[in-house]
Amino acid sequence: MRGIRKYYWLAKPGIVYSNVIAAIAGFFFASTIVGRLDIVSFLATVGGMGFVIASACVLNNYLDRAIDKKMKRTSWRATATGKISTRAVFMYLGILGAVGFMLLIIFTNWLVVGLVALAYFSYIVLYGAAKRTTIHSTLIGTIPGGIPPVAGYAAVIGVLDYVTLLLFLAMVCWQMAHFYSIGMRRRDEYAAANLPVMPVVKGMHPTKVQILAYIAAFVVVVLLLVITSPLNFSFLAVMTILGFVWFFRGVRGFKESNDQAWAKRMFLFSLVVLLSFCSLLSIGVLLP
Repeated sequence: MRGIRKYYWLAKPGIVYSNVIAAIAGFFFASTIVGRLDIVSFLATVGGMGFVIASACVLNNYLDRAIDKKMKRTSWRATATGKISTRAVFMYLGILGAVGFMLLIIFTNWLVVGLVALAYFSYIVLYGAAKRTTIHSTLIGTIPGGIPPVAGYAAVIGVLDYVTLLLFLAMVCWQMAHFYSIGMRRRDEYAAANLPVMPVVKGMHPTKVQILAYIAAFVVVVLLLVITSPLNFSFLAVMTILGFVWFFRGVRGFKESNDQAWAKRMFLFSLVVLLSFCSLLSIGVLLP
């Protein structure tokens, strides 16, 4: 069992689950629009994306093993400690990726396959290089994180439209506020690993300003999503309230003496926002 756990955690299950939840939300949202739910397509989309995301996470862990050794929260990973051989790592990520893409190719459409492939490439190549060289790596890293709800939607609708753009932008804004909160919490660890994240390069105050700006942008995108899609008032009301609560929690951060404690609270509340957004998006067309 201990050996199985190593492989389980190597796939970054937190990232896999959060992205799969976003994909499910996009799929259900599109399904309520067209008025039907294709169970086979749903299972293939969710399973395929889950396997592909896990494969990308395993490869990312392998490529980042030297960085992970320098950070307390990642130094225990099997790729950082050497508890899993390179051969086993590549067999593992290869099987995950092959199964995932096979499911998507057979049971979804080529638009979904292309979007998921783009997410894989941007996470491994674009974000992988950016995180070592530029303060804008967080923004670049939102590309793969913004694709899951778009891919879920595209699995049903089969095209990209203004709704998919807004879903993508909503996830970008949420991720920026979420990951800047993580950056503030783990500032010392990122500095030790020589990673140029915003709190390390610019400091805590500018990062708080950025967090507020992205929360405000998230609320605006939610409003536009309701205006341009069949989502109903209940979705708008709940998400607007959560957005304003999130924003005013951020405002209080400028009076906080303990930035890490504040950042942790912002991080946890951002998870509430994401789960609420995905849950309500899944049933938003059916709400009063």
